[in-house]
Parts: sequence; structure tokens; C-alpha cells
Amino acid sequence: MWIIIALIGAVATAATAVLMKVGLEKVDSNLGFAVQSVIILVLSWIVVGVQGKGYKLSSIEPKAWLFLALSGVSTTIAYLFYFRALSMGDPAKVAPVDRLSLVFTIMLTAVFLREKISSLVIVGATLMAIGAVLVAMAPAQQ
Repeated sequence: MWIIIALIGAVATAATAVLMKVGLEKVDSNLGFAVQSVIILVLSWIVVGVQGKGYKLSSIEPKAWLFLALSGVSTTIAYLFYFRALSMGDPAKVAPVDRLSLVFTIMLTAVFLREKISSLVIVGATLMAIGAVLVAMAPAQQ
């Protein structure tokens, strides 16, 4: 089931890049990010409210608060740079480079979470990295 959910997320992320590029045509990338962030904030709390899970907010432990906050900072930094790159470049090239985050995630989970990385995962990550570089370096078609 997680694969289907992840694929839906991937399609939504792809749509986000295209919608973002159009939205940023005459808008500063940081302002565009701030607008998108407000929409995310509102919709996220609507989902929590519809699910009736708001009462669980007080049960979040301090360690979880710390790491959720750090994740929020990291997400903000990532999206500020992603929006800026999209405002300057072609989404078909920017998105694959941004998705090198997959390769970095594999590396970070191995180092910090001590996850075992198989040779097949290493080959896949290497292919992803090569693919991102090839797409980014491909000349624009006229």
C-alpha cells in the first residue's frame, strides 16, 4: 500500500513543479514560497481537524517536537532553494537535480540511522545520480 501512496505523492510533486513554475513567472520566489506555505498550513490543519486528531497535539514528546521543528527548518531551506531554482530554470531540469535528495537520503540514513544499504540500492542510487546529471546537462531542444 505504501508504494501506491508514494506514487500518488510523486505525481503530486511533479504537478507541484509545473504549477510552481507558472505561478512564479512574475512573483518573487520567496514570496511565492510564503504563499504556498500558508496554503499548506491551512490545508494540513483542516486534514488534522477532519481526522479528529488535533487533541493528540499535547501528547507529542519534547524529543519529537525538536526533530519535527528541525525538519520544518530543513524543509523551509529546501523549498526556498527549490523555488529559487525553479524561478530561474526549466522544471524538467530542476526537478531531477532536486530529486538527488533521494541519493542524499540514502547516504544520510546509512550514516545517522545506521540503515544497511544493499549493493542493489547503491546501484540504483548511482543510476539516479547519473540520470539527474544527464538531464540537467542535456541541451535545450528548440
